Amino acid sequence: TEFDVVIKEPGPKKIEVIKVIRQLTNLGLVEAKTMAETAGAKVLTGVGKDAAADAKSKLEAAGAVIEVA
Repeated sequence: TEFDVVIKEPGPKKIEVIKVIRQLTNLGLVEAKTMAETAGAKVLTGVGKDAAADAKSKLEAAGAVIEVA
């Protein structure tokens, strides 16, 4: 089964969220910033349950509101 990790809201600590997005995706700063500011942006797509749960916990720790679909 594959899961998508989706940002619903970056939260108050957007810089922290951007740092986590960059760790998870290897995106550049501009791309990660755009992703953090876009509600509904998919951080990870088609990943396993463990990877999705790990990404969700890291992003939520940084203050983002995350949905795993």
